[in-house]
Amino acid sequence: MRALPAVREAADLVKLAHTVFALPFALIAALAAARGLPPWPVVGWIVLAMAGARTAAMAFNRLADHSLDAANPRTAARALPAGRLRPPFARVLVAGGAAALFFAAWRLNPLCLALSPFALAWVLGYSYSKRFTVLSHLWLGLGLGIAPVGAWLAVRGAFALAPVVLAVAVTAWVAGFDVLYALQDEAFDRAAGLHSLPARWGAGRAIAAARALHAVAGLAFASFAWMIGAGWGLWLGVAAAAALLVWQHSLVAPGCLGRLDTAFFTANGALSLLMFALYLLDMMVRA
Repeated sequence: MRALPAVREAADLVKLAHTVFALPFALIAALAAARGLPPWPVVGWIVLAMAGARTAAMAFNRLADHSLDAANPRTAARALPAGRLRPPFARVLVAGGAAALFFAAWRLNPLCLALSPFALAWVLGYSYSKRFTVLSHLWLGLGLGIAPVGAWLAVRGAFALAPVVLAVAVTAWVAGFDVLYALQDEAFDRAAGLHSLPARWGAGRAIAAARALHAVAGLAFASFAWMIGAGWGLWLGVAAAAALLVWQHSLVAPGCLGRLDTAFFTANGALSLLMFALYLLDMMVRA
């Protein structure tokens, strides 16, 4: 395989573009913890830790779901089941991602290093959660939700309540849109014995659960902004997030999944980036 196509396949394997979901919230937490711009080396190590954890988690997920992906018409064309990449390559990505996470955590502080194996175990464990629990969506959500807590610890080296509230917001937000994303595999998951909410409850009740989760997310985003005494930037970001969540749900209904990609990637990617960009702008204006 030539180098450039291999890089493209690897980036698609780990869904590199989906880093946009969690990384902005890690950076928001870092800004809040530093009450301004953190030192650039700290930011760099946070980004490396995030990239490493995500690479390891996604490559491990593709390995764990290899046979399921091959059996699912929606995912059969992915690189591993289609044979464009081989499992040993994915294992190298898992090992490399884990090493990057541990190295970055070591460079940050002893607490981050001590907690990094538990964070890695959680995000890797998600890959098997849908086999035995309907709470797999929340498992995934918490896998991304721990990112702002980790970033706060990277800056301050101590726990606080505010990043935990932000983690609740991210967990509920991710779990909600993961429920919506699972709508397209409702029939397959049910036939394969997988425990997604759409497979267990049906599309209508699953969408209602996603709406409830996103209501919790909106309240938790607002609570975080209040707790840190945020200025206009983050409050505007919270308002934009609420609008994007409402818009996201307007695009999806039982039996109407034609705009699911827009609801999943466009709305959620815009939500995280807008909240971070507006908060950063506010910080820079006030500096």
